Amino acid sequence: MRPRRDPRAEREAHRLAGGAGRLRFDWASASAKRPRRDPRRDTVLLPGPAGRPRLDRSHAPAAGIAAAPVLAPAREPEPIRVEDAALRILVVADPGEDELTPHDRQCLAAARRWADASGGVVLVADRPVADAGRLGADRLVVIPPEDHPASRFERVLAVWDELALPHILCPESEAGGDLARRLAARTDRAFFAAAEAVSTEGTLTRAVPGRGIDQIARSAAIVTLAKNRIAVKPEAPREGRAVEVAVADPVSRETRRLAAARGAQPLAEADFVAAAGNGVADLALFRALAEALGATPGASRMLCDAGLMPRAAQVGASGTVLMADCYLALGIAGAPQHLQGIAGCRNVVAVNTDLHAAMVERASLAVVADAGPVMRAMLKLLQRGE
Repeated sequence: MRPRRDPRAEREAHRLAGGAGRLRFDWASASAKRPRRDPRRDTVLLPGPAGRPRLDRSHAPAAGIAAAPVLAPAREPEPIRVEDAALRILVVADPGEDELTPHDRQCLAAARRWADASGGVVLVADRPVADAGRLGADRLVVIPPEDHPASRFERVLAVWDELALPHILCPESEAGGDLARRLAARTDRAFFAAAEAVSTEGTLTRAVPGRGIDQIARSAAIVTLAKNRIAVKPEAPREGRAVEVAVADPVSRETRRLAAARGAQPLAEADFVAAAGNGVADLALFRALAEALGATPGASRMLCDAGLMPRAAQVGASGTVLMADCYLALGIAGAPQHLQGIAGCRNVVAVNTDLHAAMVERASLAVVADAGPVMRAMLKLLQRGE
């Protein structure tokens, strides 16, 4: 225990003897103090690049000053490994070319909770997944991509039968929902769609809209997970070892991709949206520009309230929430509810006369100008093929 200081005794030790009247003290006298560090003594001046001096403080500290402890670099935790007999759940990721979607990651988090620490999760994807172990997968099976849903279903079914796992989990998406329903129809196993919660005991829960009750099932063989219902939390890393599963190729089917008509996609599904606001006076010019760009036309709430644009074209929290790759805002100042509706857009291009508008601050690229001349210049360039 540190000894307690007595300020009166310390003061008395500095008192000068003799002298009448006013008391005198010598505060410069030696006392028990911590040794003072000389920063010049601990610094070495070395020549640096371009002749500029460089300070080097890497040598030993001055006497009496304890050296700072050197912390060892943090070691990565060892991944958890399970035997093949402990594998329980097969998670099928949606087809794609890039990294896993947030919905796929939520499926892995749900499967990890369901399997518990002692159980194993197998991820099936049509592309390599470098961080499969960090996301909670114990095994990774990479299958060739299939354009036809029936061919993809036959390949996944063959992998499931080969691994002989009791459960399969898919995202409740266009591809995942179709796959899960095909599996349920073929195998005649228990199917639970759009699960919103998964427990460690395998209890599945989903809400019944408008009735205030929940539907509960236990240990269904085929499950789809609703989007944005499971939180993805950092877990202890798993092995994520890639394995090969030998299955027969499905029946070859001819497929052909048909591109959607330019600008005909719904706002919620469009990748490119051009929206007009109160700063656009010529709506015919705006529609011509949106058609030339191949963008789905949208509008702010003010234009929809005035009847100048249909209500279905309204963008914002009170209209349609977008997840577009590119959003072109023409003459839109950026009300809070409108900014909430475009929070999921990857790139925002704003055209506005107000440099301090909220939409200009939100934009990745901003043009501070009147929307009319900018639209005419863009349309002229598009018509010339530039």
